[in-house]
Amino acid sequence: MHFVPSPINFEYDAAYAALANKSGRMQYYKQVKGQVRQRIGRNEFIDAFNNLKILAVTPIPSKQPVFQLQFFSKTQ
Repeated sequence: MHFVPSPINFEYDAAYAALANKSGRMQYYKQVKGQVRQRIGRNEFIDAFNNLKILAVTPIPSKQPVFQLQFFSKTQ
């Protein structure tokens, strides 16, 4: 998958990430703009992915054969 960074800046409220740990298990994170990143559950990540307005999706490269991503959302 090729990633082309956007030349346009955008405003977002929160960033969500799905990352694999060393053993390959997925861990999910939420970072509200201006706050510290916190770990969240899988169901909260899935709910956010399905229901929030997604502004951008960024694939995160990994040496492991897993697909990691981060997305940025706006609540309003």
